[in-house]
Amino acid sequence: MATRSANVNVRVEPDVKKQAEDILDKLGISVSAFINMTYRQVIMKRGIPFAVELPTEIKTLDTMTGEEFDEMMQSGLAQAKSGESVPYEEAFDQLMKGL
Repeated sequence: MATRSANVNVRVEPDVKKQAEDILDKLGISVSAFINMTYRQVIMKRGIPFAVELPTEIKTLDTMTGEEFDEMMQSGLAQAKSGESVPYEEAFDQLMKGL
C-alpha cells in the first residue's frame, strides 16, 4: 500500500529558515523529516514536546549568585572545549542584527 502525504505550508523569517536548514543539513536531516519527527513527538507527548515559557527574569551579573556565575562560566568553557561555540566576531554580528 502506497504511503500518502500531506503538504504543510508555513511562513518563516528568511534568516531563521536559513539558520535552521543549515543546522539540519549538517545533521543530515531534511526539513520534511524534521517536521515529520516533530509532529510525531507532538502525538507521543500529547502536546508541545519542549517547554514553552517566559523566563521569570533576565539573568545579569548583578542578579546572579557567585555559584550561578561559576556554573555559567563552566558551562561556557565546556561548550568551547566541545566546539559548540562561535567566534566572538560572529556572536557580536548576531547580537548587532538583533538590535
